[in-house]
Amino acid sequence: MLLEAGIGAGLALFLFLAMLGYNIVPFVLILGISALFYFMVVQKGMLNLQSRNRYVGVKISFDDIGGQNTAKRELIEALNFIVSGDRLQSLGIRPLKGILLTGPPGTGKTLLAKAAAAYTDAVFLSAAGSEFVEMYAGVGAQRVRDLFKQAKELAKKEKKTRAVIFIDEIEVLGVKRGSHSSHLEYDQTLNQLLVEMDGLKTSSDVKVLVIAATNRVDMLDPALLRPGRFDRQVKVDLPDKEGRLQILKIHTRNKPLDQEVDLESIAQETFGFSGAHLESLANEAAIYALRDNETTIKSHHFKEAVDKVMLGEKLDRRPTTAELERIAIHEAGHAIISETVRPGSVVHLTVTPRGQALGYMRQKPEGDSYLYTKSYLLKQIKIAVAGALAEEMILGERSTGAAGDFQEAVKLARQIVVTGLSELGIVDAEKDDQAINTKIKEILYGQVEEVKRILTAQLPLLYQVAADLKMQEKISGERLRELIATYSRCA
Repeated sequence: MLLEAGIGAGLALFLFLAMLGYNIVPFVLILGISALFYFMVVQKGMLNLQSRNRYVGVKISFDDIGGQNTAKRELIEALNFIVSGDRLQSLGIRPLKGILLTGPPGTGKTLLAKAAAAYTDAVFLSAAGSEFVEMYAGVGAQRVRDLFKQAKELAKKEKKTRAVIFIDEIEVLGVKRGSHSSHLEYDQTLNQLLVEMDGLKTSSDVKVLVIAATNRVDMLDPALLRPGRFDRQVKVDLPDKEGRLQILKIHTRNKPLDQEVDLESIAQETFGFSGAHLESLANEAAIYALRDNETTIKSHHFKEAVDKVMLGEKLDRRPTTAELERIAIHEAGHAIISETVRPGSVVHLTVTPRGQALGYMRQKPEGDSYLYTKSYLLKQIKIAVAGALAEEMILGERSTGAAGDFQEAVKLARQIVVTGLSELGIVDAEKDDQAINTKIKEILYGQVEEVKRILTAQLPLLYQVAADLKMQEKISGERLRELIATYSRCA
């Protein structure tokens, strides 16, 4: 009504000025531009909000999520405060307004939010932090207001008393204020979110819970993290071995597995994989089975799938004969040293180009280790430099293919020094830079000399492994260990 009255009054004013002989063309142009801006930016932005916010009919439960037992337990405990609303009021307990899920990408934060909505019998409305930030001032704040309004309206429409708003990538929306000095729209949008969360009342007809996800909690404004806004932070970490096994079982329950497939062994070999990686692994294994026209998924399909997820698809590019020989020698060097310092560690080695790698040796992790000893790090340095040293011993010089290996070796040596595991003891990484670099070189040179000694003693084995690898393109860990045993008996 006010808009219509304003338009009518404006037209009357323009007609009156025209009758008095004023030139109203400039005023008409200004009005037209203003109207165009309003309808194209503000109204279009509000309409886009309705299409961007995704209302999802939740069908997932916590039982459908594997590998996050600790996160699920923390989240369920927090959600019980919401489910037991009447009891909370009798004790004067304020229910939670927000739960923040933090952790690496692909660990299941969105799935946990959906399961939380199902657990609390709430409608689930999702949005991404990037969807609220626009170049036009005020649009993001309006979208935040409409998001909370839409959540309440959807809950009433579904005849529910609870609503869950899930904001993914909240670090975009909730970045520390002042970080974008030339773009105050970010700060206005965050301020509006803070106001909306402050305004959530326990006595409301629809109780709204905000669940947000981020892998950069360090970027968030402190005002978001204080009690009364995001009251709980739930860490969603990469799964351990038992968690990976649970996830693999979930993602293979609709797939025909061959009897030889050992999911526990696959779980052990996939240290560092997220839930998303494991889902992709199961899917890729099924695709390889389809390519082979198999009725069941076999162990070698999973082995191929692990390489695919880690490194990418096989490449059509073929190395030259000389390059293939060098790659085979390089990977043979890695494999022999790996088996020397950690017997039984090699899963397989290949010279088939995949992703950015021309060749690759895959190791079996010792276990889900989060702390490393000096002896373990020194062994890993030996394995890293072995490829280039094998090239140098047989072909007379190294190649640029070892650049990544050397970077890894330097990283491991630095880790030894800065964590106080070297003879220097505790060091200051900023003040003792010269001493640290000197010690890193000393550690690296010491491991290089030791690797040269080991490879020199096993030179016939190195030639044989490289020759077999060049001919067959792939050698399993079992075959490698057979060759090592044969040459050990002959020595």
